[in-house]
Amino acid sequence: MGFFTDLKEDLSQAVNEMVPDEQPQDTVEEVKETLDLDALLETIEDKEPVYEEPSYTAPEIKNTGKATDENATITAGMRIAGDIVSSGSLEVLGAIKGNIDINGKLNVVGTVEGDSKAAEIYAENAKITGEVNSQGSVKIGRNSVIIGNIFATSAVIAGAVKGDIDVKGPVVLDTSAIVMGNIKSKSVQINNGAVIEGVCSQCYADVSPTTFFDKFK
Repeated sequence: MGFFTDLKEDLSQAVNEMVPDEQPQDTVEEVKETLDLDALLETIEDKEPVYEEPSYTAPEIKNTGKATDENATITAGMRIAGDIVSSGSLEVLGAIKGNIDINGKLNVVGTVEGDSKAAEIYAENAKITGEVNSQGSVKIGRNSVIIGNIFATSAVIAGAVKGDIDVKGPVVLDTSAIVMGNIKSKSVQINNGAVIEGVCSQCYADVSPTTFFDKFK
């Protein structure tokens, strides 16, 4: 309240200075009444300052489905919290906590916590927790760990996968591959040393064993 008292005194002093000394006292009082200082101060005191935080809504970005020549890199020291949408390619050396939806190639050397979708996906010394969905090929290199299902048209696995593998074309399991999950593909090549815990089904093969043996019933 000291601030408003001082303000009232300052305003009164300013009014007195505006009116010459030779003017009668009632003229000064009339000026004060015209300004109505008391009502003005009461209005100021009654209104508390209100702070409104500025609001910002990020524009929605949609994947157009058309690939471009753009290339982006998440450096080793960079950490991203949120989804990434791009019409180009992306190389992940750092860490991403969010979904990735791009039209180009995805090369992961770092860490991804979220679903990944791209034209082609390569993982080398990477750790991916989430679904891996490629419109083309998927290559999981040595020392890479994937915890999630894999969807692609072809796959070469040399790392570890905990999840189902659903590939329309061929699947190659290298000597260092470790798979804990079911495999559905057109063909499967299992190199000596690969470890599988699950069921392999060539359900996308040109020949159906069920249909073939039904002819002999």
